[in-house]
Amino acid sequence: MKKSIITLLTGLLTLTATAKGLSILDIKHSITDDNIIAPESFETKTRELQENFYLKHYAARADESAATPIKGNPAEYEELLSQLPAEIELPYNSIVGNYIDMYLVKRRDLVADLLALNNYYGNIFVEELLREKLPLELQYLPIIESALNPNAVSRAGACGLWQMMPATATGLGLEVNSLVDQRRDPRLASRCAVRYLKQLYEIYEDWSLAIAAYNCGPGNVNKALRRAGGTGKMDYWEIYNFLLPETRGYVPAFIAANYVMNYYGKYGIRPTVVKQKLITDTVLVDKRVHFNQIAQVLNIPVEEIRMLNPQFRKDIIPGDNHPYALVLPSQQVLSYIMSEQAILDMNSEAYARRTHVEPGESLERQPDGSSYVTRMITKTHTVGRGENLRSIARKYGVSATDIKRWNNMRSGKVHSGKKLKIQTYERIRVSADSTSVASADGVIPKPQDGGEQPAVAQAQPKAAAAESRTSSAAKTSAKQPASKKSAAKAASAAASTTTYTVRRGDNLSKIAKRFGTTVAAIQKANGMSGTRLDIGDKLKIPARR
Repeated sequence: MKKSIITLLTGLLTLTATAKGLSILDIKHSITDDNIIAPESFETKTRELQENFYLKHYAARADESAATPIKGNPAEYEELLSQLPAEIELPYNSIVGNYIDMYLVKRRDLVADLLALNNYYGNIFVEELLREKLPLELQYLPIIESALNPNAVSRAGACGLWQMMPATATGLGLEVNSLVDQRRDPRLASRCAVRYLKQLYEIYEDWSLAIAAYNCGPGNVNKALRRAGGTGKMDYWEIYNFLLPETRGYVPAFIAANYVMNYYGKYGIRPTVVKQKLITDTVLVDKRVHFNQIAQVLNIPVEEIRMLNPQFRKDIIPGDNHPYALVLPSQQVLSYIMSEQAILDMNSEAYARRTHVEPGESLERQPDGSSYVTRMITKTHTVGRGENLRSIARKYGVSATDIKRWNNMRSGKVHSGKKLKIQTYERIRVSADSTSVASADGVIPKPQDGGEQPAVAQAQPKAAAAESRTSSAAKTSAKQPASKKSAAKAASAAASTTTYTVRRGDNLSKIAKRFGTTVAAIQKANGMSGTRLDIGDKLKIPARR
């Protein structure tokens, strides 16, 4: 309530001053306001900014320990602002002076780092402004927006160097999703922000109003214009008291940023020194690739790839969706082109993505990089002589009740020759291209949507396959010396054993049921005396019995 009264009173005073014949120049130079909200960039912690890869590896902080902050005076600020070769009007008043003082005293370390970061990002801003023929003073807008942090996120959800909201960004053609947020892309975001500023200027024909609209949206500026009751062309400072508190501090902070970035040396600020100029180039990536794969093959720190490409939120370039530009140090671009296949092959199993999966499947990655899928499959069992539901259930590691449910059986009696559907698990190897899977009996193509498992119906049950291998081994062993028989026996046993990694919720009973074996058999294979399991344990699973 108090804030509303203050705003109303200051608005009335401004209108009264105008009615008395005071010019707009008198208002913009004499205006005062203690009820403004500073941009969030002023909250940037210098210690966090120092973790920026560019500042850590391409720059060196100057020793400020003995430096005494130097502050100017209002007359000096006004005089020096008037000397800047600027197209945008940069007037002085006490609000602007307060922001200049804040930069020169409390935030001088931040200014030193901003000067170094501007060596990299400022070139991008200037190029895009020149492309659209806009005033170069706008290159300092990202300083008050984000403190030149492409990963900055505001409390309202704005993001990137230019602090765009998602709806604004997508409306300008930028991509925002789980893997890619182009609001963080220095080049693309700058190009769109500059075009947006140009559109706003075409609406208001006044740069201070266009800058204010960039901050709070054209709707809020239009509302302030209506509330000010003016007709024809109006000035930002005329509607100042009708703007949101955040926007009232925005244009003065922009003016202060222009002042400090041009006159920092006059006040003893020693910029963070750029030790090595970062020259970059781009390469078009049309395959899905992970930053770690690039880093390992090209021997580049993954942190540097992140710094150059902050738009890729999860270190993944989804080039299989559509091509993306990857920024690298210029000397590494040719290396990427020459080594692209090696990059894609680097630990490819670990970064493989399944394009088809059946309910009940689980993916198990091995230390050697290979991958296995444990998936639920449906088999057809023909009831043999002397078999009953209990013996069939025991054979597949399921319950008799399940078999009755899967086959819509009311009675538990089965006759020889009857065909039963059995749902069980099979462990199969995923091939490198993730489009097919291979079992012990060869490659099994993945089923089409809505189709059955054709290869499963044709494949031998594991028990039958084991019998076939055992029979073949017996014939071979009859021709071998005794010493070779034991070796062959051991090899056969090893071949029939699989390895399973314990997951959350597992116990021996569940695992035994899944693989069609018994708790005792698993305990024996692993030398276990109890039943305790820990997540991540590797268990040897004996062949089905």
